[in-house]
Amino acid sequence: MFIKTDTLMKACNLFIWGLALVAGLGACNKEMDHDEMEMPLNINYPAAFVVNGQDNSLSVIKLADNQVVETIKLKDAVAPHHVSLSPDKTKLAVAVTSTDLSGGHGVGHGANSSFKVVILDAITGLALRTLDLPKMPHNAAFNANGTELWIGQSDDNSGTVVVYNTADWAVKNTIAVGKSPSEVTFSVDGAAAFVANTGAATVSVIEPTTKSVTATLPVGEDPVGAWPATNGKMYVDNETSQTVSVIDVSSASITETLTLGFKPGYVAFQDKSGELWVSNATSGKVVIYQRSGGAWTKKAEVPTGSDAHAIAFNKDRSLAYVTNQGAHTVTVLDAATYTKVKEVAVGRMPNGIVLKQ
Repeated sequence: MFIKTDTLMKACNLFIWGLALVAGLGACNKEMDHDEMEMPLNINYPAAFVVNGQDNSLSVIKLADNQVVETIKLKDAVAPHHVSLSPDKTKLAVAVTSTDLSGGHGVGHGANSSFKVVILDAITGLALRTLDLPKMPHNAAFNANGTELWIGQSDDNSGTVVVYNTADWAVKNTIAVGKSPSEVTFSVDGAAAFVANTGAATVSVIEPTTKSVTATLPVGEDPVGAWPATNGKMYVDNETSQTVSVIDVSSASITETLTLGFKPGYVAFQDKSGELWVSNATSGKVVIYQRSGGAWTKKAEVPTGSDAHAIAFNKDRSLAYVTNQGAHTVTVLDAATYTKVKEVAVGRMPNGIVLKQ
């Protein structure tokens, strides 16, 4: 009887995997099994997905006990950066930059065949699709209903946003924006898209339905991302200017500039307390601001780890998760007392993080 080679190999892999489990080796072989044999996982629990830029992998942290329970290897990927979760929580989009961005985002962006976005199943961890790109993506953002994936394409002289249809992964639109775009984000209500043009010191505001640029706002030098907040604002981290520009979504205008005195790595709005959390990449801490007298004033500084970067809050805003690129950890903080709940060891150079709850 003739058996197809690929069928035979799959059967052999399943048999070996089963033997490992029987021998009590399942836990230590999780990473190897998933990477080499592509066995599906079952991430049917609230989890944080952490992108490890140097290890080319994602650490999966189970939120119930803040333990790393799985590692998803990204094949043929170099320096993955940020990760997004689809609105229905079924898919992850990981931007692969092939560039170390830990020192700053104002770098050159030449052609590279390794630029891509990898689409993963958020339950099994298996790769569903790879979108090869001519230019560097910093992230990939799903629109409000998950029917589109928006990806900035960095270029030293210009920039575009490419919009993919998630039904068939065909290119739907290409939108001209400013020089060297970094992060593409959406307002909380999905009514507008924002593109941080790092090389132009501007943010492009885009109407998602018509794909038209409705405003180009001057911000600080080397803006990286316009981060959404439930208070109707977007907070732009300007690396070289060491400031945060505040955008009012409804009027598409700059309403305020917060002077930091340090290079921001990320900005997150804590809507339960009304606080603004900014990571200080140079000093390895999170600086927390509170609104007082019509302005943002510094409330606290909380040490986390070397090269503090992305910040994410859990659903009830009781905990904050901070990736520390230089320390290779994720710091879990009590969001009310600012005390450290746990230090979670992940892969090398963790940067992007997203929570599935």
